Amino acid sequence: MRTKDVPQDGGLNQGMREITYAVAENGRYVVVPSLGWEPKNIANAQAWEVILEDINTQARLVRDGKRSPLAYHLARHLMTVGLAASYVRMPRWRVKRHLKPSVFNRLKPEVMQRYADLFGLTLAEFRQIPQAEVVLLD
Repeated sequence: MRTKDVPQDGGLNQGMREITYAVAENGRYVVVPSLGWEPKNIANAQAWEVILEDINTQARLVRDGKRSPLAYHLARHLMTVGLAASYVRMPRWRVKRHLKPSVFNRLKPEVMQRYADLFGLTLAEFRQIPQAEVVLLD
């Protein structure tokens, strides 16, 4: 793609530019800033819709008492059980078990603190989830 053809379609970047390589007039590759292009913006928007749906589903399950707040925070931070387990240095089966409200409510404060630190939250913030649906800001 030539430098003059680099797309400048705004999207989720909100005015931030990303680096794109294009061919200059002299035939050499150069770095060209771009706001994005429509197919990428559509794919990103669809992906974020799915992510937000999962976050809201997990929040509903927590409010209904079927999941622990850990499930919501994992979804919100786009983390898997395995990834969280590696960060808090616990076996995956233990982290998965902590998704159950009955087990979560009996966790030692030290274990809860490890999770809160992982997400950059206080213990009080970690135990709570928002009551309203999470929406994507345009």
